[in-house]
Amino acid sequence: ASVPAPTAWWAPSSLCSASEPRILSITPLRVYSYAACGTCRKALQWLAQQGFSVEQGNLELVDITRTPPSPAELRQAFERLGRKRLFNTSGQSYRALGSAAVAALSDAEALAALAADGKLIKRPLLLGPGGLVLVGFRPEEWSAALLP
Repeated sequence: ASVPAPTAWWAPSSLCSASEPRILSITPLRVYSYAACGTCRKALQWLAQQGFSVEQGNLELVDITRTPPSPAELRQAFERLGRKRLFNTSGQSYRALGSAAVAALSDAEALAALAADGKLIKRPLLLGPGGLVLVGFRPEEWSAALLP
């Protein structure tokens, strides 16, 4: 495995061995995920392949069903991605509310609903330094945002 060129995320190549590149981040990536979610498992596997892990100290993993993102984090995601991308439209919680009821919510009500029920939120939800927000897992989008 080759060691990528240094950036804000990667350690200088002089500090890395070719077999074990070390990724540095002052603030770990925070990933809200759900263990039963196949998309979350794929995203976490991809992150591990890129060198991001709890053990390395550059990844914080949060169970979105037990500890949903804070209202401030959700507001940040809302501002970056828009309201529609935040909702897990295929989930049971969303279907229980109904798309018409969700559409009728004010932005403040939508954020409160998302903060109250992590299963309403599309996952995984990744928050990173500099206001980085990624939702769902699209390898090409995550590569562009996280890799040098």
